[in-house]
Amino acid sequence: MLINCVAYQDGRKLADLDIEEISDYLEKPDCFVWVALRDATPAELEKMREEFALHPLAVEDAHKGHQRPKIEEYGESLFAVVHLLELQEGELMLGEVDIFVGRNFVLSVRNRSSQHLLGVRERCEREPELLRQGAGFVLYAIMDAVVDRYFPLIDAIESDLEAVEAHIFDKGMARTNIERLYHLKGRMVALKHAVAPLMEAVGKLTSGRVPPVCANSRDYFRDVYDHLTRINAQLETVRDTIGTAIQVSLSSVAIEQSDVAKRLAAWAGIFAAATAFAGIWGMNFKAMPELQWEYGYPMALGIIVSVCALLFLRFRRMGWL
Repeated sequence: MLINCVAYQDGRKLADLDIEEISDYLEKPDCFVWVALRDATPAELEKMREEFALHPLAVEDAHKGHQRPKIEEYGESLFAVVHLLELQEGELMLGEVDIFVGRNFVLSVRNRSSQHLLGVRERCEREPELLRQGAGFVLYAIMDAVVDRYFPLIDAIESDLEAVEAHIFDKGMARTNIERLYHLKGRMVALKHAVAPLMEAVGKLTSGRVPPVCANSRDYFRDVYDHLTRINAQLETVRDTIGTAIQVSLSSVAIEQSDVAKRLAAWAGIFAAATAFAGIWGMNFKAMPELQWEYGYPMALGIIVSVCALLFLRFRRMGWL
């Protein structure tokens, strides 16, 4: 689906275009065309390949989707893949935006995501002095907008983690806490897979040999790299905290099981003492002392109750009951 197709010259919008007009504007000096597609069909991608002379391997990656975040150089053009992540009903949904960048064009293809990038175009058009840098600045603006949307996701993970930690020592909550922690770990890993490879790729646009199309925007890509570095550091901290919380929860389960075992052992000891006395006095030998005594039965019950009470108090002091 075509979202928009616009031509820019000297940092200012020239006109909204039809697909058939793209080639005419590509020939104009200091002019570039910015096309945005959503869930593009193979026919639309093939049309874009013809218009912009895109590399077939890059088009194939955009068509198949589910790519690892990356930035690849094909001659004078770049192909970038960035993950779009959004939280829906507690689940992290994974989308993707594929960006083709050349000297005089930018083509973004958004797949499997409801997040729009219209704000990026509006921002660029409000800053003509920056848009004058060309397609490289547009690539920065798109990547910056996507990376900035990672911050609320990690904030949500940290908030949920703090909520779990607040109840980590509550009795009977260990199993629930472990399930919630593993769910948070899955969200954290998905975000990590979006950030770490992209941070490595963007780092190549900030130092050393920079592709010509991005040369004028090197300082801006450094800003994206800094944001990715901050997010990656936060993710490392979250990962360590989740690991520690899981270990604490598992230890809590072991402690609760130990407490249950102690209670069972204490009651077993009390009933064992009572059973021992009852077994001895229940043998009914004729020569047993006090067998015919009038107070023998009450005395036996008293001794059993007294011994059980002493054992109960002993176990109570030990913390087993």
